[in-house]
Amino acid sequence: MYNYNEFDTAFLAERNAQFRAQVERRIDGSLTEEEFRPLRLMNGLYLQLHAYMLRVAIPYGTLNSAQMRQLALLADKWDKGYGHFTTRQNIQYNWPQLRDVPDMLDALAEVGLHAIQTSGNTIRNVTADHFAGAAADELADPRPVAELIRQWSTDHPEFQFLPRKFKIAVTGSPNDRAVTRAHDIGLRMVSRDGVAGFEVIVGGGLGRTPMIGQVIRDFLPRGDLLPYLEAIVSVYNLLGRRDNKYKARIKITVHENGIDTIRDLVEERFATLRAAFNGADQALLAQIEPQFAAPDFSAKDAAAFDRAYAADPVLRAWADTNLTTHRRDDHAIVSISLKAHGATPGDATADQMRLMADLAAQYAYDELRISHEQNVILPHVARADLPALHAALKGAGLATANIGLISDIIACPGMDYCALATARSIPIAQEIATHFDALKLEHDIGPLKIKISGCINACGHHHVGHIGILGLDRAGVENYQITLGGDGTEDAVIGERAGPGFAAEDLLGAIERLVRAYLDLREDRSETFLDAYRRLGLAPFKAALYPESRDRHAA
Repeated sequence: MYNYNEFDTAFLAERNAQFRAQVERRIDGSLTEEEFRPLRLMNGLYLQLHAYMLRVAIPYGTLNSAQMRQLALLADKWDKGYGHFTTRQNIQYNWPQLRDVPDMLDALAEVGLHAIQTSGNTIRNVTADHFAGAAADELADPRPVAELIRQWSTDHPEFQFLPRKFKIAVTGSPNDRAVTRAHDIGLRMVSRDGVAGFEVIVGGGLGRTPMIGQVIRDFLPRGDLLPYLEAIVSVYNLLGRRDNKYKARIKITVHENGIDTIRDLVEERFATLRAAFNGADQALLAQIEPQFAAPDFSAKDAAAFDRAYAADPVLRAWADTNLTTHRRDDHAIVSISLKAHGATPGDATADQMRLMADLAAQYAYDELRISHEQNVILPHVARADLPALHAALKGAGLATANIGLISDIIACPGMDYCALATARSIPIAQEIATHFDALKLEHDIGPLKIKISGCINACGHHHVGHIGILGLDRAGVENYQITLGGDGTEDAVIGERAGPGFAAEDLLGAIERLVRAYLDLREDRSETFLDAYRRLGLAPFKAALYPESRDRHAA
């Protein structure tokens, strides 16, 4: 992973000192809240329903054990003993005191972390495939490129006041685990005739007007990446609407002007910018790449794991759901679920963070990743160490065997924390998870992604959930719309709204009817919910959701 140099350290120290002075001026009344707002947002500090919230960037989701321990320290010392991992590979602290935030930022800087550009109309934390550098299906590790983009975009003088926030995601695998098609810019690493490059996707995004991104370049040589990105963002900076924040994202710019017009403008700008970079970006990338070298893997006999797998059904269930194929046969990628049944999705206590840090240091070559699905990943674990790792996780309540299943729910903070939310998300996720756990149906149902948002800003990614749930306010009453058939992979599609929404007390019954309809309709256990929906379409699932409508038509 990238290690901060002297420039990085000095930059952070200066930036944090500047913000400390701004906080002092806010506390003594020299700054009003309105004047303070743009200053705090530039440093990742929000004002939520009940308190300030600090959002900390975890660049491309990569951490070492020292950084995870420092995140635990912040939770213990300045919050309520926990942190919330988000769909943008960030961590949020929901209860800091304003006067403590500068100390929190200084503590983060000690381990090379910060909160810069986790808010505001600028280029946000660059996200990446959470299995980067480990996955068997990967063409190349995308993280050096993500770090290059991070350095280019941080405090970029032209892009600090864009029409709206701007999000970039990178994947090095043909199997898209970074939801690239729902980003302002999505980058998919590809190879053409032995030459490394990128498929460049532009204009994706969820929220009020969900759109799947369009390909602006099907192949961009690797050496052209930064000038091409700069061309895209500078064209958007000029064309993007500033008269209406709901129409300010690049997806609207692309929609209103057309992808062909945007492509022509970008290519024209790119032709001017390309020479100006003069190879400096590639020289920087060459310095970055060695810092992402693979660990010095230890070869261990996996026979003990094979015996434990055969003898222990609890370990076997966990291994079947929470392990992913590593590029080395004697290793595995371990997903640690932060979705224990009834827990708040994405929350981890300080003790749990410290344990995960310890396990990363002991078993995973000191590496951790945060996924956009709000779980923690140990990317490199020798298969021989899996029984001991599982036992340690089990003792801390971190061995829930549900990755990719119905209780592995993405949920935004909703009305429990967020000032923008119009409905609750967390209690809905908890209720669904505990209900299907009690029914003992979860593993029979198989892969099924439920995503919940508490407002139309779609922080819970409900548009690309196999089952998406959107909470809205209807005359002061929480009402939940259901969308079906969404997908955030390389085959990304926006889910289809099923029909009228449900009251909170009726929602669980509606979800159970959907799931039982799927179990009745599937051809066999190998046909997933999404596959069945694509084969059958909306009609049979809609009939299950709204049986009273079906009965009326039958009568």
